Amino acid sequence: MATVLGMPTAVDRPSSATSATTGSSGPEYAPFGRTVIALAVTALLATGQLYGMIPLLGRAASGWHVAPASLTWLVSAFGFGYAAGFLLLGPLSDRLGRRRVIVAGVAATAITTALVAASPSPGAALALRVLQGFTIGAFPPVAMAYIGERVAPHRRLVTVTSMTTGFLAAAVFGQLAAQGLAATLGWRWFFVAGAFAFAAAAVVLRWAMLPDGPSTGVSPLAAYRAMPPLLIAPSLRLLFLAVPAVLGSFVAIYTGLQLTGTTGLLGLRASALPVILAIPFLTPRLARIPGPARAGMALGLAALGTALVGLLEPGTIVLALLLMVVTAGISIAAPGLIDMIGTRAGAARAPAISLYSALMFVGASLGPQVASALTGDGLRALGLVLAVLLAGAAALAATARH
Repeated sequence: MATVLGMPTAVDRPSSATSATTGSSGPEYAPFGRTVIALAVTALLATGQLYGMIPLLGRAASGWHVAPASLTWLVSAFGFGYAAGFLLLGPLSDRLGRRRVIVAGVAATAITTALVAASPSPGAALALRVLQGFTIGAFPPVAMAYIGERVAPHRRLVTVTSMTTGFLAAAVFGQLAAQGLAATLGWRWFFVAGAFAFAAAAVVLRWAMLPDGPSTGVSPLAAYRAMPPLLIAPSLRLLFLAVPAVLGSFVAIYTGLQLTGTTGLLGLRASALPVILAIPFLTPRLARIPGPARAGMALGLAALGTALVGLLEPGTIVLALLLMVVTAGISIAAPGLIDMIGTRAGAARAPAISLYSALMFVGASLGPQVASALTGDGLRALGLVLAVLLAGAAALAATARH
């Protein structure tokens, strides 16, 4: 598997023991159309729950009579739960089956999302957001493993691109949906709508995915035991150190815009979408650049964008352009990092990818807290601190050697 913006992506490999077979005709592959639609839409829903909380901070704070900055933990809590779900639930699918784990996780998320909508207090919402992130954390790694095993080899790249575009586009659509529903029906309706959407997604996924084959008998403990040594492996440790800054900076800058009451938020959120949609089509050309250089330059580009946001504190149009620069850098850096991590991990690729994904969302969880601490007087301090963090990550990525 490989990853884009924290989401593991499949690589071509022979079908495993979980693949259904049809006698001498070889492995049975999943129907392309329904598979790609079901997985891409679920990806959009899953990560949309992380970003969707950002525009809701002000309205939820008003309802509970607390300061908006105190509710940034509701963004962080989901990210921490999401990261834990990657690590703990992903390996279970080797034993229990891909479809079974995905459908159960998405169905459980319909329940946990509905509970978030009914939260009576910030404390209850905090606990429920952790649980919500944990249940949907089963989806990304298992879905990508399913693609690698059950989608025809010549269809895998398209399927992966569609799904990862869903993950990336969630940064825009999640915020826009939350902002629109909060303005018309109230902030809780984002989660009510999400609960219904996850329930429908569970039904569609059960229909779209092929039945699970025989269990491989692989113990999840083997994957868990492989993770700690990877964190300190000489060829990987610098890359792992760089990972949290990637999505952490992305979430922090959007949280900062919300907390500072920046005008034109609807347009600013939408401005990232063209970049997100364009990057997958540029990936083949970008892949010609060596991984360390590609990741380092991309993170340097994001650092430049955030530095200019801090130094200039610009108006809406210039700010939108700078956010596009930041988005481009982040969107290019993430696959560059994961290509290096996956390649260097060798036979331990799967647990390395799980670690990458978890660290990515630990960073995403810390991003709102950084924004809350640094936006008291505007975006200047936040932009400059994020620039330093991204520049440091760029140096780590560029200098990481085998």
